[in-house]
Amino acid sequence: MAPKIPLVPKKLIFPFILVTTLFFAWGFANDITNPMVKAFSKIFRMSVTDGALVQLAFYGGYFVMAFPAALFIRKYSYKAGILLGLALYGAGALLFIPASLTGYYYPFLIAYFILTCGLSFLETSSNPYILSMGDESTATRRLNLAQAFNPIGSLLGMFAAMVFIQAKMNPMSTEERALLSMEEFEAVKHADLQVLIAPYVVVGLAVLALCLIMRFTPMPKNADKDHSLHLGHALKRIFSIPRYREGVIAQFFYVGVQIMAWTFIIQYGTRIFVNQGMTEQEGEILSQQYNIVAMAIFCVSRFICTFLLKYFSPGKLLMTLAIGGAVLTAGVIGFQDIKGLYCLVGVSACMSLMFPTIYGIALQGLGDDAKFGAAGLIMAILGGSVMPPMQAAIIDCHTILGMPAVNVSFILSFVCFIVVMIYGYRSYRIHLKR
Repeated sequence: MAPKIPLVPKKLIFPFILVTTLFFAWGFANDITNPMVKAFSKIFRMSVTDGALVQLAFYGGYFVMAFPAALFIRKYSYKAGILLGLALYGAGALLFIPASLTGYYYPFLIAYFILTCGLSFLETSSNPYILSMGDESTATRRLNLAQAFNPIGSLLGMFAAMVFIQAKMNPMSTEERALLSMEEFEAVKHADLQVLIAPYVVVGLAVLALCLIMRFTPMPKNADKDHSLHLGHALKRIFSIPRYREGVIAQFFYVGVQIMAWTFIIQYGTRIFVNQGMTEQEGEILSQQYNIVAMAIFCVSRFICTFLLKYFSPGKLLMTLAIGGAVLTAGVIGFQDIKGLYCLVGVSACMSLMFPTIYGIALQGLGDDAKFGAAGLIMAILGGSVMPPMQAAIIDCHTILGMPAVNVSFILSFVCFIVVMIYGYRSYRIHLKR
């Protein structure tokens, strides 16, 4: 009988735990940010499309910094990449203080961009680092386990957004704010901005403290000895592999559907609850509670799917959940009452497996090229920057073919699930041929 391969070797358990805490840290940043599209739209009296620039700045940082992060990690180490990532994360969060003092929207976008340049370093470092901490045959399960702690951070981020931002902002609706005089508007805006920045300042200080802890904690060095920076040759090698090339595309569309589901659940639910007689703020807070339930389901489903990967191939499970996501999204589009919101919450159960599984399938067998491969997959997070503004533009139409535009806008999510389903199917076929 062959010896059982451990998921994480004993000597690497503590480094594994420490790096896994970073998945929690960027989960918090991601999901305290999603509700800010609606918050900034109200604070600055903007359209949903303008508010969605938050996501463009946030996920644009991932795109811009992914390959510079990979080059930095290749030259130095995973630990160096993590330390620089934490420093940029903390600095971006603390930049909310001067941004609020200006009273303008765009300095906040700059702060978000710097913050997510840090997150790009963290994700480019941590994901392949986790994959390397053990046998390659258990790499996808190991990454799913580490990623299971990401939605716990996301839950806390959603809770912080609801309790410390949404509930404390001025309860005036967007329409009521539009009727204020300039002096009244500036006073309300200033008060709301002070509420909004408080959690980010606390997070910035906490992240810088974590950076110091990581600095003085011994971590395993990169296994490879080659620190050359032949980016062009590496990219030519990895993009010649269909599994990797298609994985980058699938990851782009997956991140797009994830961010759309968790960002626009606020708009989707608020419309339903306002039609039931609630105020706009009450509808927003209740919608965020549904968002938290969705994240809790996502978290539980991640652990369940990690277990199921012991018995099913990653591609087959990915394909099955993508089909489930597409079916539920059809309900989100078709139903115009609470049933549609239930479907939107249920979508999170189907998404839970996708990011780390696409990641693990795409990087399988890349060896040291995984550093650059990881950068390509992190750049694919650009989907979270591109897709939400497209959906916001549809939502701003208010009504399309007699249907609420917010319902119709989820056709983009449906398309995204179809792309992921195709990748899962193709990966499953490759798995069967082995």
